[in-house]
Amino acid sequence: MAIPKINEEDITAAIKYIEENGVPEKNKSSRYVLVTEEGKQYPPKYVIAVANHLANGVNIITDGFNAVEAKNYFETRGYNIESKQEKYELTITAKEVSSTDERFTMNNLSFGDNYRPIDTYFVNASGETKRRKYNKGERRNTNQTLPRLTFQIFESQINNLSDLDKASFPVCKYTPEAETICGIFKTVEEFLKYKNSMEHLTYRRENGPQYVIYAWNLFSTLLFVQECLRRFGREGDKFILVYRDKTEQERNQAVTDASVVAEEQKTAKGCKNPYSKILLESKNIIFRGAPGTGKSYLAKEIAADIISDGYTDKYTDLSDEQKKQVEFVQFHPSYDYSDFVEGLRPRMNEDGSMGFELQDGIFKKFVDRARKNFEDSKKSKELVEQEISAKTAMTDFFGSIDLGEETFTTIKGNKFTIVNVDDRHIDISIPGNATIDKLSLNIEELQKMLESDVTFEKISDITNFFGKQFATQGYSYDFAIYKAIKARKTEKQKLVAVPETQKKYIFIIDEINRGEISKILGELFFSIDPGYRGKSGEVATQYSNMHTDPNEKFYIPENVYIIGTMNDIDRSVDSFDFAMRRRFRFVEVRAEDTQDMLESLEDEELKTEAIARMDKLNAEIIRVADLNENYQIGASYFLKLKVLGFDDLWTDYLQPLLQDYVRGLNDEEECMRRFAKAYGYTASGEGDSDEAAIN
Repeated sequence: MAIPKINEEDITAAIKYIEENGVPEKNKSSRYVLVTEEGKQYPPKYVIAVANHLANGVNIITDGFNAVEAKNYFETRGYNIESKQEKYELTITAKEVSSTDERFTMNNLSFGDNYRPIDTYFVNASGETKRRKYNKGERRNTNQTLPRLTFQIFESQINNLSDLDKASFPVCKYTPEAETICGIFKTVEEFLKYKNSMEHLTYRRENGPQYVIYAWNLFSTLLFVQECLRRFGREGDKFILVYRDKTEQERNQAVTDASVVAEEQKTAKGCKNPYSKILLESKNIIFRGAPGTGKSYLAKEIAADIISDGYTDKYTDLSDEQKKQVEFVQFHPSYDYSDFVEGLRPRMNEDGSMGFELQDGIFKKFVDRARKNFEDSKKSKELVEQEISAKTAMTDFFGSIDLGEETFTTIKGNKFTIVNVDDRHIDISIPGNATIDKLSLNIEELQKMLESDVTFEKISDITNFFGKQFATQGYSYDFAIYKAIKARKTEKQKLVAVPETQKKYIFIIDEINRGEISKILGELFFSIDPGYRGKSGEVATQYSNMHTDPNEKFYIPENVYIIGTMNDIDRSVDSFDFAMRRRFRFVEVRAEDTQDMLESLEDEELKTEAIARMDKLNAEIIRVADLNENYQIGASYFLKLKVLGFDDLWTDYLQPLLQDYVRGLNDEEECMRRFAKAYGYTASGEGDSDEAAIN
């Protein structure tokens, strides 16, 4: 998006408006401030939003541009912008809690959501300073550092409390009217019985039981710290907490993280499949196990379970709209980056000639769907209505014109016709242009122009809107089409926005180990990591210089989950990239884990016999010294009994597979005899049955 069309007079009027009406809490700046000659400070984004409201009559919204864009806008016009990096110091004693931040109050500790810790330390009555002794792997300066330091200082005194005193020990009271949250617990399970919440910390002692208390934002344990000073401290003891305002990005990420966790917990409660919770917790999982154990079947079951919120575990039961939230691909040695992410692909031009264009691969298309849903679910009602209005106007306009017949004119008088429109391009014909008589316009650019509050009056307005130094050839034609759409737009196109619900999207990669991972994923190694979901993991793709916006970054949103499957005995497992191994949670699927798929064998006797033969054969397989559970036969092989008999299943499927397993072993023939006997195969005709089984 871009800064709306405003001028210096609008900004002056906006500052006057803010002086009279103030700044809403949610719009207060934490990163940059606009400083006037009188030394007064204003949030740059809010100033622009108010100026846009006063100049163009739109609602006061700041969704269309970020803090950096607002900062750059003012700086290029000579305004004074300063970074706001003020630190605050909060002092906790047995008698009071005070802060250099005038906004702080013990009457609303929920404000702790807006701050980030910088330092924490304890100063005793003698002036000695003590800091946290961090455990291995413990992050510095988190919301839990202050209470952990408190446990560290008063560990022995807390340990000597009676069970009753520990249970009633005050921890947090968000407001004077709220109930006090109490309790020092020995286990997470005990804490969850008291308060079923993920908002807790665990303090692990070197010798003795661990302690668990409620903890969430930066201020949520201030009461606990002060109570420890009252009971165990000396006069003059104090804790110091140094903190700052969160940046806008940190605040947005915190809100996003909280909403994602809440959605995942809600979904996990509704899901029936135990593996669904594992996927929701881990983001990326790989099912590994023997061939035929139903890993792909299980992946689709989980997808259906999560997408339907536990309503069904059958993929075929999902609606067409729900199926768009699931994608399935199978890796193979020839699969590459252009198939998965993006690459140049042939395109037939209107004149019948062949050209090449950049096209998204299956994963990038899928992620774009998920990202649109995720971002739309966070948009304001006003912004969604603008987008719906723009799309409706475009649809109505292109549906009403005669392609190749109706003529349009640019500012310079060049006449052209629209010959074709698809999801990505507007193809035009320019008969009077001797140099280039055909041009393909980017439809996304036109849509962004229509969605914005900017009124485009000349080509330079478009150039500024897209942040370009020079206008492109296509902008003249974009401008002409833009004006034509605006001229035909009617009141009926002002539609009421329906709030977008955040959905979950599941991408299944079958035989993930059979592809050359580094060739397929490229720079996505980074963003596929569960710890880098969202904009914190955004990367520039290999073809980003060919995008409409070369500065556009790719990222995987928090509502995307990835399931991979792989056979443990596949030779390609040995070359599976170690960088990928640490980005996935590996879950073993044993042969007996998916026997429930045999329920589809409607004959009860057939199903019972299939399970019995499968169990006996698998028991015999693991008796072979060089084989293990990874070589056992999965239930999916026995689904073939719907059309085959047990003997045909053995001779045509199981026997060839098992012969591959034991090939090269000293007792190969004996192994096959034992397998046939365990399975219950008896060859027809004359001769030795064991010999027939081998042959």
